Amino acid sequence: MSFDDSRPIWIQLAEIFGQKIVSGEWQPGAKIPSVRELALEQGANPNTIQRALGKLDDDGLTVAERAQGRFVTGDESVIQRRREESAAAQTDRHIVALQGLGLTLDRAVNLLKQRWDTTN
Repeated sequence: MSFDDSRPIWIQLAEIFGQKIVSGEWQPGAKIPSVRELALEQGANPNTIQRALGKLDDDGLTVAERAQGRFVTGDESVIQRRREESAAAQTDRHIVALQGLGLTLDRAVNLLKQRWDTTN
């Protein structure tokens, strides 16, 4: 995996793992892979993986159970809140880009509707 050198790897990994949760790849209540497995999968140091997972714990997306491993939270409201925050951030980036292209709100909304229909 290639990482952005301008940002700490653990933050990028926390974002990747968070995305796995909000996308449903890692289901609520499911046990997530071990630090060792994730380190091999991501090509990162286990300590870096542990730091990223600690961020998910701090954010309430995962729960570490002593001697059992780490699990995705069963609180779907936490996951939904993160999903909406992620969608809002993506939307903001796209709005800036569309404004930079000179699109009006009406044109941007129409384009979104058209593209939505063709990608589903």
